Amino acid sequence: MYLAGERRWRKTGWVLLFLAPSLAGLILFTLGPILASLGLTLFQWDLIRPLEFVGLDNFREIFASGEFWSALSHTLYFVIGYIPLVMLLALGVALLLNQRVRGLALYRTAFFIPVVSSWVVISLLGKWAFNPRYGLVNYALGLVGVQGPNWLFSSRWAMPAIILTSVWKDIGFVMVMFLAGLQSIPHEYREASALDGAQAWNHFRWITLPLLSPTTFFALIISLIASFQVFDQVWIMSETGTKSATTVLVQQIVQNAFSYGRMGTAAALSWVLFAFIFAITLVQLRLQRRWVAYD
Repeated sequence: MYLAGERRWRKTGWVLLFLAPSLAGLILFTLGPILASLGLTLFQWDLIRPLEFVGLDNFREIFASGEFWSALSHTLYFVIGYIPLVMLLALGVALLLNQRVRGLALYRTAFFIPVVSSWVVISLLGKWAFNPRYGLVNYALGLVGVQGPNWLFSSRWAMPAIILTSVWKDIGFVMVMFLAGLQSIPHEYREASALDGAQAWNHFRWITLPLLSPTTFFALIISLIASFQVFDQVWIMSETGTKSATTVLVQQIVQNAFSYGRMGTAAALSWVLFAFIFAITLVQLRLQRRWVAYD
């Protein structure tokens, strides 16, 4: 009995020894900073002077600030515009690329290239494409007799331009998930529906979509979390005159931390953003029981 217990402790010790480097990295570079940022929400700090305890004043200041609610509304605007577009377009592209056509690998690669490209490159390309004078988008609209808007120079059209650029970059990533889901559906279902005389739309509506629901749910959660953290494209593409119409929550976090020297406020904003993402993810997890079929 004693020997068995001693062996178990020795085995546990060896396991901990081998896990120690990974655990140390996790504690020092992940868990440690997370807990430190939570504690920092109770202080005000400019990176130079000592910490000053302010309690919950950082949170009170955030919720009383019109800039916070404006940034939150812009973030929600981005999410509401981005999610349906990227999900529907990615599903449509995946359905097309799931067919047997010549040059299929080339098409798939073309859609995935923006995914592996830097956000800086994509944003600069988007800035050029949506330029109202010599951009590609307004040029294409002019070919069909449509006068394009000022896009990034317009408070009304700046965020739609950023949304379209984001969809262009991320459509390949979501497409790959849908493509994997489509290819995991057994061919027997298509053959059985064809023998029953089902039309293409009926097959898609009653067979493909339900079997694709776990993939759709996963893609939706990943896209939602990423869209709430939008920053790079907004920072690069926003013009001076339209920044007030495109400021998002992560941008406020960066500005408070590194432009204004208000690390406590930035930490509080980060936890508020985390709370929004966590709450929306929980709601999605609850709702999945109504439309996600795992069997």
